[in-house]
Amino acid sequence: MNRHLYTLLLHLALPLVAGRLAWRAWRAPAYVKRIGERFSLGLPPLQTGGIWLHAVSVGESIAAAPLIRQLLARYPQLPITITCMTPTGSERIQAMFAGPDFAGRVQHCYLPYDLPWAAARFLDRAQPRLAVVMETELWPNHIHQCARRGIPVALANARLSERSARGYARFAKLTAPMLAELSLIAVQTTAEAERFRSLGARPECVEVTGSIKFDLTIDPALLARAAELREQWDAVRRPVWIAASTHAGEDEIVLAAHRVLLEQWPEALLILVPRHPERFAAVYELCQRQGFATRQRSSGKAVVAGDQVLLGDTMGELLFLYALADLAFVGGSLVGNGGHNLLEPAALGKPVLSGPHLFNFLEIAAQLREAGALLEVADAEGLAHRVDQLWREPAMAQTMREAGQTVMQANQGALARLLDGLGCLLKDKP
Repeated sequence: MNRHLYTLLLHLALPLVAGRLAWRAWRAPAYVKRIGERFSLGLPPLQTGGIWLHAVSVGESIAAAPLIRQLLARYPQLPITITCMTPTGSERIQAMFAGPDFAGRVQHCYLPYDLPWAAARFLDRAQPRLAVVMETELWPNHIHQCARRGIPVALANARLSERSARGYARFAKLTAPMLAELSLIAVQTTAEAERFRSLGARPECVEVTGSIKFDLTIDPALLARAAELREQWDAVRRPVWIAASTHAGEDEIVLAAHRVLLEQWPEALLILVPRHPERFAAVYELCQRQGFATRQRSSGKAVVAGDQVLLGDTMGELLFLYALADLAFVGGSLVGNGGHNLLEPAALGKPVLSGPHLFNFLEIAAQLREAGALLEVADAEGLAHRVDQLWREPAMAQTMREAGQTVMQANQGALARLLDGLGCLLKDKP
């Protein structure tokens, strides 16, 4: 399948796209808003001649934040247009860059669907000097429209699992020309670099820069605020653990583990943070139905001694909620979603637990595992056992904390290497 056939099929699929959008709007009403932007209609006023950065949703937006701040510092004369695809990503972008320091310098809208006329209209409006796409959001028509205009496109913090590479290889006539139009592919590992080259990327454009997620810096004020809140809750000595970024099917496993823990640790508190906000209400109902005394973080009310679960149903607080806990389980890993960012709790000095499904973070998981900073579990029984063990053996927990932070420090520098690569593209662009 080549790009022309792909475009035809995409147009034919527009009724299905509309149906999926309606279904998402039913589950999350925010999808109803700003639909025109998804077709390059009703775009907000955009300053031209800057940098366009695309981060598909919340996780990519958070990962991109240090990069965006560094770009603003290095190129104060260039506006930055940030696009995403989800309402939660949009909310996070606007929250992170709402301050007066960013006024007039950071602008935001949804990325239009990958239709050539929508991509062209967006680029004609933004007229960027450089396009930066976070991780592996590959849109053939957007990339081709950039190539037609001489706009260099960089894939930043790029990932490509073996499974994904096999999928792209099945559409070689679409994939190879698209990858050949990229000016920089900044990949996380050597294995991923080879996969990109084998799929058709120009070898000279593929660079192993590492993962910018290792360059996460923790604001000491966040740690102080978390410690203060635990004191306010009278929970300094209370055992607290967090299960973050959970998916459907995992919440039941986590709650089953917590029920076991409560038999040995009656004061234990679980902070449960579903990955997607449209699941907040359903998970709250699940907690209540299973008989757990549950407090919603969005209520703004303090946790009290009788609370057994704190539902993290707010946006933009995950790092803070990690900081509140003694140890962290990272979700998307007990079900086949491939896991989520293991480095955020490691950077905060938390022992890290996960399930076995980590194909989105194989290299990072391997480093943490080999250093002794990550423990993997398969079910509720194993999860409860490991949490109990870490509470009973403070020396083991401390060893894991130190190991995680050692891995973080040893792998830093990817952000600087990525910025150097982007700087070369900007120098080459008049």
